[in-house]
Amino acid sequence: MTPHILIIEDDSSIAELQRDYLESHQMQVTMMHNGFQGVQEALQTEYDLIIVDVMLPSMDGFEICRRIREKKDVPIMIVSAKKEEIDKIRGLGLGIDDYITKPFSPSELVARVKAHMKRYEQLKGAEQREDILTLKNITVDRAARKVFVLNQEVTLTTKEFDVLAFFMENPNRVWTKEQLFRQLWYMDDLDGDVFTVVVHVGRIRDKLKKANLSEIPIETVWGSGYRFNTD
Repeated sequence: MTPHILIIEDDSSIAELQRDYLESHQMQVTMMHNGFQGVQEALQTEYDLIIVDVMLPSMDGFEICRRIREKKDVPIMIVSAKKEEIDKIRGLGLGIDDYITKPFSPSELVARVKAHMKRYEQLKGAEQREDILTLKNITVDRAARKVFVLNQEVTLTTKEFDVLAFFMENPNRVWTKEQLFRQLWYMDDLDGDVFTVVVHVGRIRDKLKKANLSEIPIETVWGSGYRFNTD
């Protein structure tokens, strides 16, 4: 089935360039140029991935992502001219899957879109398994995609859940930031944005602490990466 992509972008020339490259790779594209209308379209139609610009009339991209993520688990990518780390952190905290700064190559956009859709399809397949992981007072229910700490549910974003589940599936092994990026963002052919990994690990740790977990098992191995320690 042909993937269906929604682009929410007020600059028609940029939107059309994105559309042309995606369509040249056998994807169907719908474009919306207004933030409010983009949210309505995203919520009433099923898409395989949504690309959102930050600066939009009527509603900014962060608010768009927040509203979509409240209702749907579809992969979301932000495209922005804003390169500040605080904006990336804000976007990742809202549960987006990727943050690309302008200017970018259209081929990179296509590669990232394909990677996120492939990863999402794998995760949907994994959800059919009725298995539960429990380590260090943390329980991950992969079928329900829920996390419990000390028997109390903790809310994680889609990608935060993926990162924590991956660590718990592969405990006591050190993973570099680059390896985690390739494994969880599924982008072997791109230079890994390891800052994305750092943000997600930091947010998971913060949520585990707020859930009163006295010992945070995700450790930083200086000069190497991260490890979920069960000792």
